[in-house]
Amino acid sequence: MRSRREHRRVDAAEIRDRAAEQEFEVGQREARAEEIAARSRAAQAEADAKAAHADQLAQQAQAHHSDAAESRADLDKEWERADRIDPDSKPSHAKEDPERPTHST
Repeated sequence: MRSRREHRRVDAAEIRDRAAEQEFEVGQREARAEEIAARSRAAQAEADAKAAHADQLAQQAQAHHSDAAESRADLDKEWERADRIDPDSKPSHAKEDPERPTHST
């Protein structure tokens, strides 16, 4: 029975030796995995910041488009008003007036 116990001790020691040899390599793999995870988090944070900035720019663009459309409508009303009060203006030819700049929305 003693030789069996001794044999098991030897086997256990060999297993421990192999595990110790692999410890450094596994530690390196863990460190590399953590480094990549940290880079991934940083890239995701940067992407989130850029997406938030893109959303902000899109909102600003929408506000400017809305303001421009409102300004265009106001300007069109002014042109129409001028055409209405001008005794020389003909409603059917108002769009052909060379002094009136063309405008489109």
